[in-house]
Amino acid sequence: MKLYADSADIDTVIALLEDHIITGVTTNPTILQKDGHRPRNIPDLHRRFTDAGAEEIFFQATGATRAEMQGNAAEIRGLGDRVIVKIPATAIGFRVAAECARAGAPVLLTAVYTIAQAVAAASIGARYIAPYFGRLDDSGLDALDVVGSMHRAIAGSGTNVLVASVRTPTVAANLALAGIGHITAHPSVIEAMLVDPASDAAAVDFEAAARV
Repeated sequence: MKLYADSADIDTVIALLEDHIITGVTTNPTILQKDGHRPRNIPDLHRRFTDAGAEEIFFQATGATRAEMQGNAAEIRGLGDRVIVKIPATAIGFRVAAECARAGAPVLLTAVYTIAQAVAAASIGARYIAPYFGRLDDSGLDALDVVGSMHRAIAGSGTNVLVASVRTPTVAANLALAGIGHITAHPSVIEAMLVDPASDAAAVDFEAAARV
């Protein structure tokens, strides 16, 4: 299992990286904006997260046209070997992702909602797909069944399911039980995965016994 912080909050993410709680960082334009960053800040974010030990850092390529998205993807690829280019799972996005993959660049198809999209992502050699668990659930679908089916459909292809929009520790646990090996979540969810009242109570008892 690998956990990623779905955030561009520098101090929070760096603390999780330096404590070796997470493997890397996932971002998108919405996350960057929410955490007070602009696309021009991406090189600095890359440097700071890399220095803190991130093994993989995900930045999303944007562009209204295929050429614009290709150009932005090339800029992101040029940041370093630890960067994964996120590309939306659209008709244009799949074509840009296929080009990146053919050139040897690791890519993630993001906002994947169907098993067919998952299969197409595997066929072009994407390293990851990112279905949005919370949004699938909000739509009334059985999100765990959909994501689990994606995982089974592309098993052995070399493409991994990295589930995003994971809102609770329970969802993270259920995904792990379904065989999902990569999860990204807000730092608050990751912190919540580390604790339980019973564990805290046991730690208090241990400390009390140690002082006798």
